[in-house]
Amino acid sequence: MPQPPDPDWIESRLIGARPRAIAALLRYFRDLDLAEEAFQEACLRALKSWPENGPPRDAEGWLIMVGRNTALDHVRRQSKLTELPPEDAMSDREDVEPVLAERLDSADYRDDILRLLFVCCHPDLPATQQIALALRIVSGISVRDIARAFLVHERAMEQRITRAKARIAKAGVPFETPGPVERSERFAAVSAMIYLVFNEGYTDANPASERANLCGEAIRLARLMLRMFPAEPEMMGLLALMLLQHSRQGARFDETGAPILLEDQDRSLWNRSMIAEALAIIDKAMLHHQPGPYQIQAAIAALHARAGKPEDTDWAGIDQLYQALERRAPSPVVTLNRAVAVWKLEGAQSALDMIAPLDNALGGYFYFHGVRGALLRELGRNDEARDAFGAAIGLASTAADATHIRKQLDRLERSGAQTS
Repeated sequence: MPQPPDPDWIESRLIGARPRAIAALLRYFRDLDLAEEAFQEACLRALKSWPENGPPRDAEGWLIMVGRNTALDHVRRQSKLTELPPEDAMSDREDVEPVLAERLDSADYRDDILRLLFVCCHPDLPATQQIALALRIVSGISVRDIARAFLVHERAMEQRITRAKARIAKAGVPFETPGPVERSERFAAVSAMIYLVFNEGYTDANPASERANLCGEAIRLARLMLRMFPAEPEMMGLLALMLLQHSRQGARFDETGAPILLEDQDRSLWNRSMIAEALAIIDKAMLHHQPGPYQIQAAIAALHARAGKPEDTDWAGIDQLYQALERRAPSPVVTLNRAVAVWKLEGAQSALDMIAPLDNALGGYFYFHGVRGALLRELGRNDEARDAFGAAIGLASTAADATHIRKQLDRLERSGAQTS
């Protein structure tokens, strides 16, 4: 007699099936709430049925079939939809898993998932709602845990997600299979949303916090996209970039939660297996000869990761990569980052001259004033450095960032006292 499936296996299958199942149910019924509720009901039935009867041949197909029939029963009772799929396509049959699995292996599967992710990052939604909706609908993270990650009350997060769903419904998002141009646009939007999720978690000083866990969730979403689009070099670049950044998580903050600059980090704490995976992904992406912004940023992070000591860093290579990034995705922030490489190569004055024109564009940006203060301090212009650091503290979005700048001010005061 076969052994019942392990509870951990059941849980992993339900989590892994969620994006695919909800995406298919969304295509069937064109109602995000209904798709989510149908999947939850299918999961409850799985938790009851699978331990007793054993796992189905195709767990995802089983969940979609049960969820589809559950939603159809609900629709019939409530008469919420005016048009239903053909009865012969949706009737309850005893064994449809092979047929259903075959259909799900077609292009509909990729389009469904991409459409689901695109719905979550619809341009009508603010970034905070995009992230919250993706974490709830695609990742299945509870509203309570999302609220804890964003440091807001559970009711406030519930309202945020509800408003996002209402905007989606009002926007009338199309459900047709996207063409090549629209697919490209959706892909770029989904990539940006995934990176937003990652950055939400990246700033947390506590690697065990709910917020920091968002980094792992973003990496999981990128892996999902890469399984569907294995030849997409920009998704390879995004995954590699996040892996490289996340590999330093254990070395990025001190015991007080203050950030540690890259050059001062204990590199023995970097996750070498994560780095090795990222480097292999970058090498694979480069074979496509289609460099894009995520690939270039990943290549920059890779040069830092390859340096055993700070003095081994290939700053000339980093400067060249930032120049390439400026050409492909120009922005004041890219130029500010490049200025750090120029600082290492040509000195503080050259870097200060480079960022001087950015004052208007980045006057409200914390890191601009932090970098400017460091450059002025190195040049011995302590009064100007003090003003720059003061501006940075006023713009700090986290206590850790403010603490870091205060340490720079303390260092400045100590050096001033020694020279007086």
